[in-house]
Amino acid sequence: MIAAVNKVLVIGGGFSGMTAAIQLARQGVEVDLVEIDPLWCPLGAGITLSGPTLRALDTVGILEQVASEGYLSKDFDVFSPAGELIVQLATRPPISSKPIPGGGGILRPVLARIFSDKTREVGTHVRLGITFETIVQRGDGVEVTFTDGTSGIYDLVIASDGVHSRMRKEFFPEAPSPKPIHQSVWRAVLKRPPEIVRPSHWLGRTKVGVNPISDTHMYMFLMESREHSEWIDPEKWPGEMARLLGEFPAPLLQTLVPQLYEPSASIDYRPLANLLVPLPWHKDRIIMIGDTVHATTPHLASGAGIGIESAIVLAEELFSHSDLQVALSRFEERRWERCRLVVEKSARLCEIEKSGGSKDEHAQIMHESFMTLAEPI
Repeated sequence: MIAAVNKVLVIGGGFSGMTAAIQLARQGVEVDLVEIDPLWCPLGAGITLSGPTLRALDTVGILEQVASEGYLSKDFDVFSPAGELIVQLATRPPISSKPIPGGGGILRPVLARIFSDKTREVGTHVRLGITFETIVQRGDGVEVTFTDGTSGIYDLVIASDGVHSRMRKEFFPEAPSPKPIHQSVWRAVLKRPPEIVRPSHWLGRTKVGVNPISDTHMYMFLMESREHSEWIDPEKWPGEMARLLGEFPAPLLQTLVPQLYEPSASIDYRPLANLLVPLPWHKDRIIMIGDTVHATTPHLASGAGIGIESAIVLAEELFSHSDLQVALSRFEERRWERCRLVVEKSARLCEIEKSGGSKDEHAQIMHESFMTLAEPI
């Protein structure tokens, strides 16, 4: 079988873009990756890694390093605001030929460094601080000029430039824009108490969660309902997060409040939105992947994971078919239902949390979603 592509351009150096570059370059495809951030420096605190995401990281070849620099675990605990254990939910390990744990966590910048090292290691030509200027599709290729004045011709352009994608706006103008969900998330990096050995949630009018990300640290997230996406002065972030934690009298949570005022907490605040672009995700020789087409809220801890999976599947299909259009259509068929599930179920979990709805429904959605996502991709 002759691969559908020989030379590929990846626009955007996030997790899905790097995964696509890695999976294609290691099979002999010439890959250029351009990233507009000259420092290639991801924002954010910690990231939760579900079992299926760990399986995908194993496919990429970085699971061992992630396990070494992050923290792997199984199951997660759900508590009342006062700290009484409600239930311990099992995280089903994904179906795999290897004994992959049910979940874990790692600092987002650490995971990005591991990915970027692997991206360069396999031979990807990485260029930072630039992006595309013009893209013109021809019958047998795509002509691209870049903002540094250079140009190239490619068999395929992979758009992985994120939820606010310029590629999507220019080449898929009919696609929807990200939709605010009137919920925001606060995140902080804190020292890990010894009793925190797995992800834990406290459910009240809002939701607080913690997840170990190393032998010494964890990250905390706190969901807050806000009718309007508003700017908040970063100097006020520690006090705002402490105020919200005041609704959770659990002794463990209250012992963490002083850490919020330390610079090492690296508090991050952002309003949430989601996006699910209807198929098709490709036009001729341009294909969108990752947050560019299926950006989700963090309720199922699977946003980065499904983007990484999508890049893996795209590479598989490009090497399974010599006809490019067949390969791209087959990729979309394999990814649609799985990505739709994550985006739509996460949105439903958000609605339950904002309205104070059924905690039984909340738990059921999470359980059923975890079971489905553990199935092969």
